[in-house]
Amino acid sequence: MQAPEIATVEDMVRVLDEHPQWLEALRARLLTRELLTLPQTLADFIAATDRRFAEVDRRFDVIERQMVELRADLERQMVELRADLERQNGELRADLERQMDQLRTDIGPLKAAHARNAAMEEASLIAEDLGLSLVGILGRDELGSLVQSADTGDIASGELRSFRRADIVLRAADPAGTERYVAVEVSYTANGRDTERARRNAQFLTRFTGLDASAVVASLRLDQRVRPAVESGAVAWFQLDAEVLEVD
Repeated sequence: MQAPEIATVEDMVRVLDEHPQWLEALRARLLTRELLTLPQTLADFIAATDRRFAEVDRRFDVIERQMVELRADLERQMVELRADLERQNGELRADLERQMDQLRTDIGPLKAAHARNAAMEEASLIAEDLGLSLVGILGRDELGSLVQSADTGDIASGELRSFRRADIVLRAADPAGTERYVAVEVSYTANGRDTERARRNAQFLTRFTGLDASAVVASLRLDQRVRPAVESGAVAWFQLDAEVLEVD
């Protein structure tokens, strides 16, 4: 076979095109092995990189799902925590209210007793406000004797017991020396119950003794709903001074 004549670059390109195996042999002579395998190496690298990125994406997807689940779990825990705190706060408030109610219940009799003692010390002034002079203060036994000596068949036992437990009953005298009684009910704020008890006790005193009796409420304050009874004269109000009610 006659060797091809190569005089120009174009002749060489034409010959290589006609004989591809020569082109491969020429490439092997001119290029290093690394350069020859570079396309495949690059392809393998790209494929490996793609796989790595795919694995990273998968892991990020897992992390994202875990974050979503964690966020949802935290939100559920926060809702439960808020509900639990609200429940505990409600129970605490209810318990404090119960304790305060119990404290008010416990203190109530002590305050009433203190106010009664303060009013007892002001007994002469209570009588003076009515234009009377104090003769004495009736004790429970004396009130019981009044009840026992009278015809009380038409009076309920509860009413009689309440009368015998009256806060204060004064025996007084007017300027002419005529004796009479004063039924006093004591509280921090005089209300309808106090005025009714004072008026009832005064009526019982008149019934049991035949003597006139006045009704008085002694208190630091006066419930506005009973002010008409005071203004009409049905019951008198003796205002206790705050200083008198102070505990030494």
